[in-house]
Amino acid sequence: MTVLPTGEPLVGRFVRLDLLTEADLPELFPLLADPAVYASGYVVHRRPTSLEDGVQLARERFLRGQGQADGVGGGRTAYAIRRVADGTLVGTSSLLEAHLVNESIHLGSTLYGSQWWGTRVNPEAKLLLLAQCFDDCGYGRVKIQTDALNTRSQAAIAKLGARREGVLRRDMRREDGTFRDTVVFSVLRDEWSEVRAALEARLKD
Repeated sequence: MTVLPTGEPLVGRFVRLDLLTEADLPELFPLLADPAVYASGYVVHRRPTSLEDGVQLARERFLRGQGQADGVGGGRTAYAIRRVADGTLVGTSSLLEAHLVNESIHLGSTLYGSQWWGTRVNPEAKLLLLAQCFDDCGYGRVKIQTDALNTRSQAAIAKLGARREGVLRRDMRREDGTFRDTVVFSVLRDEWSEVRAALEARLKD
């Protein structure tokens, strides 16, 4: 049986994921304002110019539809990702487009500050989120996608073990009016045990 994500905390050795709330948004500003994020190809929206602008942008990008997942593709379950060691907010990620009949869900709207790239943050966060999707909620397919311009993100997704499916051309209008080509990856239920083992291996001391 396939069910919607519950939003309960997902806790690992290095990171924990809790439902993203309005109170978390000011802490996202340094991540959203990080120049390295945009230099790497994260160009779907503007770089915020102030704390107020950053909070508004985070509200629009990450909280819209929060808690409104309807099982036919609407709503989202967005998480704040924090270091277990000191509670530092290092990023956010969401489960979207949950479709119960099709047993499919999208793991997306992911953002990390550049200082956390290449660390254990992303592999453990993805391990926790994929386990929620496959083990706890019963999905058969998890989609992960990114902008064709964001080659760093594409490499990170491929390193997770997700398989590249193809490119959706002129798929989404960016905030500046240009259109992005979207590179689509996925993990299927039959592939999950192998993907999980590889992620766990990356987290070993």
